[in-house]
Amino acid sequence: MSDPDRPTFRVIADQIRAAIHEGTYAKGSTLPTDVQLAEQYGGNRNIVKRAIELLTAEGYVNKTSNQRGSTVSAIIAKIRRDSTARYARAFREGQQAGQPARGSFNAEIQALGMTPESRVRVTRVAPPANVAKILGLQHNTETTIVRARQMFADSTPVQLADSYIPVAIAEAAGLENEDTGVGGMLSRLTEAGYAQATIEETINVRTPSEEEAERLNLTEDHRVYEIVHVARTEDGTAIEVALHVMPVHLWELSYKWEADPRS
Repeated sequence: MSDPDRPTFRVIADQIRAAIHEGTYAKGSTLPTDVQLAEQYGGNRNIVKRAIELLTAEGYVNKTSNQRGSTVSAIIAKIRRDSTARYARAFREGQQAGQPARGSFNAEIQALGMTPESRVRVTRVAPPANVAKILGLQHNTETTIVRARQMFADSTPVQLADSYIPVAIAEAAGLENEDTGVGGMLSRLTEAGYAQATIEETINVRTPSEEEAERLNLTEDHRVYEIVHVARTEDGTAIEVALHVMPVHLWELSYKWEADPRS
């Protein structure tokens, strides 16, 4: 039963959203103009504009200032980031010599029927203050290397991930090469004597910075997950801090741990 008090722009947004899910408006296609949508769904151009703004914030529609009209997003379903599975899988892949394992991101994107791509840039940098504190380093000198990744599903940017590793550890593990080889960074750290024993992640939701919005094709109305990922060795030494920035509308996060029966 419809709610007579529900704002018209939300009702129209519901109808357009349903049409997108049903395939009436295909992924990547251009939506009808605001005037045409107003004629189809009722209301007026301003009401339809508010509906499109809502759908844009939800990630169903893309609209930029230099683009006429709106297009349906290429990704409608959520990308599932299953952290329990990803670390177990990464460990197994690290043990399978001769196979081109490249981490779980590929599998997450391939599950959507899309092609994953990661563009990596490796440099020596002074780490952000919060990263330096975790790693026990100075933040005003080049004490870390950063493996800065921009990650795509087909041509859609879906994640920024910057991994900071102390220079001495990076040199020992050969992590200044863009291609870290079979098993990826995890295997190289293990071979150098820096096996990851524990992982800690802290998650916040915030608005994207101007640079992040540009690189991820977001607006100021979008929200991103900011995940601070810390890897430590058996003795508690922090060997990597990774900062992940991920659009909330594209990702769902899954975690699992064993319950302590004594508690």
